[in-house]
Amino acid sequence: MSLSVNDLTELMEIWEELNFTADQYGDNLSTHHVEALLCPPAFSHGAVLYTLSVLYIFIFLVGLAANSLVVWVNLRSKAKRYETHLYILNLAVADLCVVATLPVWVSSLLQRGHWPFGEAVCKITHLVFSVNLFGSIFFLTCMSVDRYLSVALFREGGNGRRKKVVRRVICILIWLLSVAASVPDTYFLQAVKSTHLDATLCRPVYPVDNPREWMVGIQLSFIVLGFAIPFPVITGFYLLLARAIASADPAGSGTNSNQERSTSRTIILTYIVVFLVCWLPYHGVLLVDTLALLNLLPFSCRLDSFLFVALHLTQCFSLLHCCVNPIVYNFINRNYRYDLMKAFIFKYSTKTGLAKLIDASRVSETEYLAGSAVDNNV
Repeated sequence: MSLSVNDLTELMEIWEELNFTADQYGDNLSTHHVEALLCPPAFSHGAVLYTLSVLYIFIFLVGLAANSLVVWVNLRSKAKRYETHLYILNLAVADLCVVATLPVWVSSLLQRGHWPFGEAVCKITHLVFSVNLFGSIFFLTCMSVDRYLSVALFREGGNGRRKKVVRRVICILIWLLSVAASVPDTYFLQAVKSTHLDATLCRPVYPVDNPREWMVGIQLSFIVLGFAIPFPVITGFYLLLARAIASADPAGSGTNSNQERSTSRTIILTYIVVFLVCWLPYHGVLLVDTLALLNLLPFSCRLDSFLFVALHLTQCFSLLHCCVNPIVYNFINRNYRYDLMKAFIFKYSTKTGLAKLIDASRVSETEYLAGSAVDNNV
């Protein structure tokens, strides 16, 4: 079967529009595979979209409740802030903004990709989603560095005011970097009226002279900024932190101290595993799709079907970090649980002395991570 240039162009346009479920990270589907039009359907696209919608609604409800609670408790707490309190608060805000955009994407998914909200909302929603997604990853990375430095180099305290200023500046820089990383893909987004389907699509429209190069560049930038750099940094500094805890020799060390160190190392390992489990599947599939875009992988109907399903499912799975982060970085922290208790149970009991008793039990987060003064079984 031979196709003219005009036929190929038209088929390319049709195929791009058939991939109307372009995800929030960019049009990551293999739109260059014109041959996919000739592939027999291997599954029901509608069933995939409805399944994704249910999963996104679950992530929205859990992530909204958990992160809202974290933001409220941290803003309400009047006690001395933890070492990484500012990063924790910004992380919760970023995750909260990510899940807040999900109802818009679900609405589009349920309409089989139709975008009824206009081009401005298309760009704004994607920008909010992308900026806060990058922000969440960058704050997790920054926290790993800060926690190691706090335990290994600055355990004696030092100039607290100066450290607060430095952390605020770092937070501002992280948000600026997140915006810079999100602008290229958002710039190309348009609300395009389909000429073959009765729908308007919110998807990137890259320059016609080199669309593949732009798509590959944006996908590679997301892989590098979203995983290739953050994961080694997170792993490296948390392993250094675990080694610093193991080599610490606090006064009166004994069985309890060893148990506390072991628990702290387990928590550190949890940080690494959670990031790996949430993000490796998506970036692995995204890398396969990039290799297919570069024609480094031979096209097949099986590969195209795999990429369609895997990109969407792993993308959805990656957003579970918005639900897991509040648990891993807040709810297992004794100080946070005490702040939560004060907020709900002892809100009107300051005169009874119960609130003061809780305050007297607080420890710094650095001490928590070092395993030197925390009863982790509370």
